[in-house]
Amino acid sequence: MSKIRVLETIRQGQIGGGESHLIDLIDGLSDNIEPVVLSFTDGFMIDYFREGNVKTHIIPTLKPFDYKVWKEIKSFIIDEKIDIVHTHGTRSTTNVLWPARQLKMPIIYTVHGWSFHQDQSALVRRVRTFSEGLLTRFSTRVINVSETNRQTGKKLFKLNNAVVIQNGINIKRFNPDKTYKNIRKELGIDEKTFLIGYCARITIQKDPETFIKAVDIIHKKEPAIKVLMIGDGDLKEMATGLIREYQLEDVIISQDFRLDIPDVLKAVDVYCLPSLWEGLSLSLLEAMSMKKAVVATPTDGTVELIQDGVNGFLVPFKDPEKLADALLKYYYNKELIVEHGEYSRNLVKNNFDAAIMCDKVEQIYNELYKKKHSSVIKS
Repeated sequence: MSKIRVLETIRQGQIGGGESHLIDLIDGLSDNIEPVVLSFTDGFMIDYFREGNVKTHIIPTLKPFDYKVWKEIKSFIIDEKIDIVHTHGTRSTTNVLWPARQLKMPIIYTVHGWSFHQDQSALVRRVRTFSEGLLTRFSTRVINVSETNRQTGKKLFKLNNAVVIQNGINIKRFNPDKTYKNIRKELGIDEKTFLIGYCARITIQKDPETFIKAVDIIHKKEPAIKVLMIGDGDLKEMATGLIREYQLEDVIISQDFRLDIPDVLKAVDVYCLPSLWEGLSLSLLEAMSMKKAVVATPTDGTVELIQDGVNGFLVPFKDPEKLADALLKYYYNKELIVEHGEYSRNLVKNNFDAAIMCDKVEQIYNELYKKKHSSVIKS
């Protein structure tokens, strides 16, 4: 059997949840699959794949539904002799779906969280919901990364072609029993200091404003607590200004995106993710795999990972007081950190290994490839 050439398309080359997912997916595919990566911006992910000899191409655009690049995408699919198109995220799907349909390609759309969410105006949300309905309807197969995300889609539009394949991570890389470099020593943080971690893209999705306000509340009650805030994004400048406004420069250690996230997670006591929406957060899985106690919001996916009071705490959206209270619970009861962390590690190890995810995705590739070629033979 010849190799199945799969076009893996994604919005950007910079690292975020979807990009980390794609790295784990491609790293875990068998030799029967030959991935070709198409991104619409450059970044670390592109460098990573090229160093690993994965065919990678960039067609620059920052716009959704950018019809100006559709002809080039169509030509690229033909030139690369693609068998299956797999789009990751809404933005890439809007730009690849129509060229792929013109070529009668099997199309898989992995939804890494719907593009409509609670922080939008009613009009924008309606438009986004309508768009997602179109994208899913014209895709051959839709992959939701959490059951709650699939149920959200089913409630708002027909989603008869969807399957749930939960995100997975490299549990060998995020293994709390390995030896890691001393991030606390690097940053001048005492080993006894209670350290809260926030490692995410600094965007509206991850709600850095509520997090910083919660830190201000915490600092007024327990001034010895420190925070490690790592990430880049379009709200980075706003976050920096807010830290300055609340005079938290000595409390919040803010750094740009780092590649050594396992080392960082090893250094923190508690991980915090106050997102406004998610599909199934990879950063949350990574923290859980490292036996970290977590405080998060009840987004799609997160409610499938965290049982409130069992392996973490769930707090309302945009509520800095409740967020601060939950984080302080761990400070005042450190035994909970160990208890919740052990539970989370076992949960991730048994259910969210990237190898499980890769196997399920590859089964879909094989299924669609066989259907495509059997229809060609019949015709």
